[in-house]
Amino acid sequence: MDILGPLPTITSGNRYLLVIVDCFTKWVEAFPLKNIKARTVAKVFVSQIISKHGVPLEVHTDQGKNFESKLFAELMDLLGIRKTRTTALHPQSDGQIERQHQTIINYLAKYISENQKDWDRWVPMFLLAYRSAKHEITGMTPAELYFARDLRLPLDLLVRSPPKNESQSVGGFVRNLKEKLERIHSDVRERMNVKSSRVKSWYDRKARRTLFQEGEKVWFYNPRRIKGRAPKLQSNWEGPFLIVRKLRDVVYCIQRSSRHKKKIVHADRLASFSER
Repeated sequence: MDILGPLPTITSGNRYLLVIVDCFTKWVEAFPLKNIKARTVAKVFVSQIISKHGVPLEVHTDQGKNFESKLFAELMDLLGIRKTRTTALHPQSDGQIERQHQTIINYLAKYISENQKDWDRWVPMFLLAYRSAKHEITGMTPAELYFARDLRLPLDLLVRSPPKNESQSVGGFVRNLKEKLERIHSDVRERMNVKSSRVKSWYDRKARRTLFQEGEKVWFYNPRRIKGRAPKLQSNWEGPFLIVRKLRDVVYCIQRSSRHKKKIVHADRLASFSER
């Protein structure tokens, strides 16, 4: 789940797009928003996602204030959803949703008017096109993975679909549907595992092997613009920070001092500390 925007403000006042992607089926939902306050995002999540698709096991977001708010945390706790987050300034942690943003932008750019004030009316047509297109990783359309059938498109209405056997009993239909879904999901899991193994192998060849221990001092890479200073001349490394806890193989909790807030960061943004 992530926010795309700000986009040009349209007549209805919308200027953001809440984008939600199911990581297995690749089914996409997108909702125009006037603002990205925690209350607004939570309301859309409950009314448009929970009410239509049920409660997910896990929700993955960035560290935006709306997603990290007390309101959103309480909502996740109430619904029994496991909340995970990306590490700051590391978009690879949420690569799927970032690629989805780019796909949406590329689509809208082809159809919106010159003043860009009608982008919201093209979102539903984008969703139809995306849900009906075969995904590179799964080899199937999001609709087929979700419903065990493809969506009927305008072309199908013109040429008409082949006649189907309607004499099947309710029990037979349910049994066949279940078997089809199990077969489809099994095949897709196998494809995704193969793809994940290839991506991991490619990443591991380029990744640094530096490991940090709890209690170790490190430099923290934090590029930011400071007014009155030339970006090319300023140092982007801050520290020393202390490794408070190792959360995963490449994710650490760090803190500059007891007076500072803790940060969750990726190992790619850390370096062993040495006195200058």
